[in-house]
Amino acid sequence: MSLWLGVVAAFTLPATATAAIDVYEFESQQKEKEFHELTATLRCPKCQNNSIADSNAELAKDMRQKTYEMLSEGKSKQDVIDYMVARYGNFVTYNPPIMASTLILWAGPLLFIVIGFTVLVLRSRKNSVSKPAKGQLFDEKEQARLQALMAEMGQDMASDTEAASGNSNAAGGKVKK
Repeated sequence: MSLWLGVVAAFTLPATATAAIDVYEFESQQKEKEFHELTATLRCPKCQNNSIADSNAELAKDMRQKTYEMLSEGKSKQDVIDYMVARYGNFVTYNPPIMASTLILWAGPLLFIVIGFTVLVLRSRKNSVSKPAKGQLFDEKEQARLQALMAEMGQDMASDTEAASGNSNAAGGKVKK
């Protein structure tokens, strides 16, 4: 008996867990087409990346219902969009208008590119000015210091070679006079 009761429960319980599907009846195909276009172009404020047609949030269901009611009353698509923007803000449209509050969103990327390009140009000019001219490795002070060091080394080398040649002559035992 308990086995039979388990089998009956297994088949009847899933039937009670069915999801509710929104069913709307339209006067014409044109109204239904407008409804589907609007629900696909309005964004769900809660889901943020889904349209109200794709979202299962309660807010999206309410927005779909309001869209259906407004279209049934004879309102145009723009009237529905204006109502949704007035109620939820410009965020509900995927292409917000250019206004003072959204200007940074539109101009920000362009401004970032211009500033970055300017910094690159200024840094490259700064580096080219500080580098010596082609063919000249050192500036005048460094060149004078290098000449002094080479002259000093030349004297040291000359004295070392003289000392080395004197030692070799002394070792050989033959000295020319």
